[in-house]
Amino acid sequence: MGRVPRPNVLAALLVAAVLILVAVAATVPIEPVLVVEDVETGDRYLTTPVDDGSTVALEYTHSVEKSRVYDEYRVDDRTLVNTRMEFESYGWGLPSRVDVTNVNGTLVYEPPEPIAELRSLSVSPGRVAGHTLIVDDRRYDLVEATNASDVHIRVERRSLLEIIS
Repeated sequence: MGRVPRPNVLAALLVAAVLILVAVAATVPIEPVLVVEDVETGDRYLTTPVDDGSTVALEYTHSVEKSRVYDEYRVDDRTLVNTRMEFESYGWGLPSRVDVTNVNGTLVYEPPEPIAELRSLSVSPGRVAGHTLIVDDRRYDLVEATNASDVHIRVERRSLLEIIS
């Protein structure tokens, strides 16, 4: 009388296995996103999807030279690989001992090998510099989005559960 028929035990085990599989699948990281978060608090200002090979760039006005600087990175798994720099004059923080190409008055540096592979890029968006974040073809006013707060920019992978919540 108190015995559970064997088909019910098998059904219960099957349901448990499916639930475990769904729970694991929902938490496995699948979608890469670029995250802009506050250095001190960790609050997120921006989370936007990216792919391996996506272009992430910072464009701003150099504080001393008062000229445009464009710093380009490529998403490579969870790293940002510096692949290109454009600037209009030499100044502090800009490469001065490398081969550059002059393209219509803009100095372009495309390193033969990556300058840096970063897990996180630290930026202090400035009101005078007017930092703009460019992700593929989307532009974000980094100063407005962060209220000029120091940020880390990094790539992480979100799980299915994080995507749907």
